[in-house]
Amino acid sequence: MAPNIFSLLVTIVAFSSTSTATSPSSSSSSSSSSCGCSATSRNAETEGGEFQSSCSFEADGREALPHLEGEESESSSSLIAEHEVVSIKGGTFWMGSNKPIYDGDAESPMRKRTVSHFSIDSAEVSNRKFLQFVQATGYKTDSERFNWSFVFEPLVPPHINKQITKSVAGAEWWLPVEGAYWARPFGGSKGIEEILDHPVVHVSWNDAVAYCKWKGMRLPTEAEWEYAARGGKEKRLFPWGNLIMPRGEHRMNAWQGNLAKGSYFCGVSRTSGKPQICKNTAEDGFEFTAPVKSMGVQNKYGLYHIVGNVWEWVSDYWSTVHNPEPEVDPKGPESHASNERVKKGGSFLCNEKFCNRYRVAARSHNTADSGASNLGFRCAKSDN
Repeated sequence: MAPNIFSLLVTIVAFSSTSTATSPSSSSSSSSSSCGCSATSRNAETEGGEFQSSCSFEADGREALPHLEGEESESSSSLIAEHEVVSIKGGTFWMGSNKPIYDGDAESPMRKRTVSHFSIDSAEVSNRKFLQFVQATGYKTDSERFNWSFVFEPLVPPHINKQITKSVAGAEWWLPVEGAYWARPFGGSKGIEEILDHPVVHVSWNDAVAYCKWKGMRLPTEAEWEYAARGGKEKRLFPWGNLIMPRGEHRMNAWQGNLAKGSYFCGVSRTSGKPQICKNTAEDGFEFTAPVKSMGVQNKYGLYHIVGNVWEWVSDYWSTVHNPEPEVDPKGPESHASNERVKKGGSFLCNEKFCNRYRVAARSHNTADSGASNLGFRCAKSDN
């Protein structure tokens, strides 16, 4: 057992998703970028003191999982045979952006990258698929082992929220909720029975790697992910082009509503006296996560929710230094001092005024053992 396995180790982890080349673990904050994208790391600084789970690390607290009649014995090869993977012809493209929104995210410089032929899941891994994996292998996620995960405050049941005295410093809408994990994504007793086709969340990079390996696949590299997301278009903001709503149509699950103050808080509750979360007006049809194959494909490769919905882990270690020269099949740096990995695509919490990270060039990071309400993944494999 790792020491202090339940603790939120108090380190200098800021509210913004920024970093420096000379000190990978250092961070800075600004009103424009401080949406908490990288704040949901296990080592995040908390308001109200260090978080401690009251349950034993060794205890098996997993409750009965939903039963999928006739599906629990499916093999990894049969899952791949469901034609949910799209093959993408390799090629050369311009990765990143010379007009970054957040300098600390290291979207720039725009750089030429070549990727070989590969295949990638057409959609994010769903609760249903992850359940099949757990039923077949007995796998236990990092959030289960730690016995807590970060939950976006509006998703926390009120009776549980009243008992929570800690939150992420500078991103207080993220609460460390005891007992929250992929099959109990809100904390408490409510499970995933009604959202089996939504993306699995509260999965760490480690968990994503384990699932993809079981499926005979792997996580995509950051270059593969961005190449796939761009869908053959060069130097565009989104998989479909530059307009966020072409012809007035919502193309992704993101946040609609007032976030003008650079925060998810809009005033104070009259009853509790606590900061009140802004209202997502859900004009796209979804307040939080959406089914993995909803809203139509986002580009010509046939990919669903490659931006928006939930962040997606990729294989690369986090870095803010990029080689400006052309590279072939880049895999990123060999290590990171804090074991942070890259995530791409933004989530349902992204908005043009706050957390404008649902663009194909955008990127953020978390430690490899982290989980949250808006963090999932999809798998890829090389096509030889």
